[in-house]
Amino acid sequence: MKRRFVTLDVFTTRRHAGNPLAVVLQSEGLDTEAMQAIAREFNLSETVFVGEAEKPGHRAAMRIFTPGGELPFAGHPTVGTAVWLALADEAEGRSAEMLVLEEKVGPVSCAVEVRGSHAGHAVFTLPRLPERVGEQPATDALAAALGLPRAAIGFGAHRPETYSAGVPFLCVPVATREAIGAARPDAAHWPAAIGPGGAFLYSRETAETGHAFHARMFWPAAGIAEDPATGAAVAAFSGAIIACEKPEDGDHRLVIEQGYEMGRPSQITLELSVRGGALASARIGGSAIVVSEGVLL
Repeated sequence: MKRRFVTLDVFTTRRHAGNPLAVVLQSEGLDTEAMQAIAREFNLSETVFVGEAEKPGHRAAMRIFTPGGELPFAGHPTVGTAVWLALADEAEGRSAEMLVLEEKVGPVSCAVEVRGSHAGHAVFTLPRLPERVGEQPATDALAAALGLPRAAIGFGAHRPETYSAGVPFLCVPVATREAIGAARPDAAHWPAAIGPGGAFLYSRETAETGHAFHARMFWPAAGIAEDPATGAAVAAFSGAIIACEKPEDGDHRLVIEQGYEMGRPSQITLELSVRGGALASARIGGSAIVVSEGVLL
């Protein structure tokens, strides 16, 4: 059976920047093993398989795979898939401003906006608020795993902690953008210090004025040497922002830049609604643009 696919660049408004995503549009008849094999063939950080929604009123179901395994939730697949479905619906004369995607983590509500024939913007509400999980790693071991001096780890009230909003990430504050740029994961030290999860490094020093944080993400166990933009990590990182920055009650909008060291600059928008000193809800948004269309034989 031939299966259509598209690729998009996500968290960017221009092609050949942001985070590439493959979306297989016809997943009927594919089992988990076949989906994993196709994801390895694309060899992108994530590949999405779109299927029919189970519940009335939902737009589609989706399964998300890295080259190393399946994820219950991820940000750039959610944004990219929502944009593609909005474009497809617009082309058929049945546009909508909201759609719901069924992911393993649960239903994810997305506001979508079509911007031309091949581009759009999506903002989704986190299906699960972040929570701190696991234990704080030893700084010396963490520094060795990241190829950084111990003094580069931490700033202000920020210390390494693992948070999860569906997928756990070790959030690692790094004192300067220069130090983040110098990070080189060491496979010999990684398992003991970080384990099978990903590490999301961030600094207040940014490449572009007006952005809140500069970030990099490494996840060797998932087959991702480095990711240009990681929405699920930013979702987890919102927990660190609440704990360490203690934003005032109200609505806050932050832009996190990522992928700059890879030559694929990405901008992830994080919106936080704080009530009574706690995170009441959060949204992640970004743009996406179609790069290619094809057929799996």
